[in-house]
Amino acid sequence: MADVLTMLLLPGMLICGLLFHALSQQEAGVKLKKKLNFIIILADDIGWGDLDVNQPEGKANNTPYLNLMAQQGLRLTDFHSPASTCSPSRAAILTGRYGLRNGVTHNFAVNSVAGLPLSEITLPQLLQRSGYYTAMIGKWHLGHNGPYSPTNRGFDYYLGIPYSNDMGCTDRPGYNLPHCLPCSSSGPQVIRLRRSVHEGCYSELGLPLIENSSIVEQPLDLWTLTELYKSAALRIIHNARAQGQPYLLYIALAHMHVPLAPPLSSDLPNAAHFPSEDVYAFSLREMDGLVGAVKSASDDTDKDNTLIWFTGDNGPWEQKCQYAGSVGPFKGKWQTNKGGGSAKRTTWEGGHRVPTVVYWPGRIHANTSSSALLSGMDIFPTLLSLAGVTLPSDRRYDGIDATNILLNHKHTGHEFLFHPNSGAAGKFGDLQTVRAGKHKAFYITGAAEACGGGTGQQQLHDPPLIFDLEREEAEETPLQVETPEYQAAVQKIARGREQVLWDIATDKSVSTADYSMDKSAAPCCNQRQAVCRCCTLV
Repeated sequence: MADVLTMLLLPGMLICGLLFHALSQQEAGVKLKKKLNFIIILADDIGWGDLDVNQPEGKANNTPYLNLMAQQGLRLTDFHSPASTCSPSRAAILTGRYGLRNGVTHNFAVNSVAGLPLSEITLPQLLQRSGYYTAMIGKWHLGHNGPYSPTNRGFDYYLGIPYSNDMGCTDRPGYNLPHCLPCSSSGPQVIRLRRSVHEGCYSELGLPLIENSSIVEQPLDLWTLTELYKSAALRIIHNARAQGQPYLLYIALAHMHVPLAPPLSSDLPNAAHFPSEDVYAFSLREMDGLVGAVKSASDDTDKDNTLIWFTGDNGPWEQKCQYAGSVGPFKGKWQTNKGGGSAKRTTWEGGHRVPTVVYWPGRIHANTSSSALLSGMDIFPTLLSLAGVTLPSDRRYDGIDATNILLNHKHTGHEFLFHPNSGAAGKFGDLQTVRAGKHKAFYITGAAEACGGGTGQQQLHDPPLIFDLEREEAEETPLQVETPEYQAAVQKIARGREQVLWDIATDKSVSTADYSMDKSAAPCCNQRQAVCRCCTLV
């Protein structure tokens, strides 16, 4: 087992627009008698406004267990996913690095040959080397073949789906726009790996359920997936407690990506009979119930020694209309007034500001909140710091250690935070949207597809558009260029952006992802059966 090298700190060195200030456990006042357990829960396509306590005036009751966790823990109100789409966000969370460093700048596909570059070191790999049992449940989306699969990237155990739950057909589809048909029932056929019948739907390859490195069901049953995940999560928590081993449990839930309604019954023979306006709320409640079950199991086994971190991978998928979540007040009105959507795939606040709650009884003060500027990339250095694991010194990081924010009421987050292009405009991964304090600058703007199909035009901005988010969260009216506030902000942001781009350009640890595709790379457990149908699930 290779020793993890001590992180080299260069005084005054600006890493990704920040003065690197990793805090040791001693500086943060953390003294642990035994290694801390970690549970990361990542919700797919969830909106900042989907968490009830983020919008109490709405008087919704869709997330009672998350509300309780927030009342007993810390709510992070200015927390951002590292990107506005699935694969780049997940890669950045697990590596603590922007996509321009870890190589993952856009999504992997069903027939992707590779995944997260093997040169990247992941959070579970480092914890595993330090004696942790590591397990993952849910959506991976970082490569499903050979060395790119979860059990080869640091996880001792895996149960879940290799990519999004709409990237394969099922016999009982969830709700989608357009509505997707069930899997084809015709005989053996050549898998063409195309979206057929309606754009956005697959009909010729079943969505697989994978345990460790084997497909155990294809197509899986979306309607029983939550119970499977819950059973696996509770088993992992109880077994780790019985064996006295610290653990990392990473649960990546896709409930919001293609939402479901109540289980089918004789009274509800098919999905079309459930009121569409209630579908998303039901899926939100089902996800929340799973969170509650995991929290309860953790509290019952090792309450004072387990940290739970709930967050999202990006904002709502706005083009799904009534099947999409709420961005809350972060509406990106400058863009929506010109056409198109301003949530998932964009760098408007609705695309990356996500609901986030951190819970650790006895350590994190109950019913508190912080407006520190933070990112999903910060999970990597923060958990490693709390686990007493030093960062490998052969690469540069973009996440910061947020231990003092979690435990000591400090509010110093990122000096600069960059929101990479995620498909709405510009080249994937480029850092053309910058946050500095209350100011946010756009060097490029563009819209994702909105509900109803509207799209906006890509625009370059020189000088950049700058919004004051304290003054208006809706991002409707930018600052006037001639004002002193604008001039001071643009100079600060320009210096930070220039430093970041130079830092990445000179970073010898930058990885490059292989995005090549081959139809043979698609997961298929039985090519002689239609849609690769098989079931070995007991």
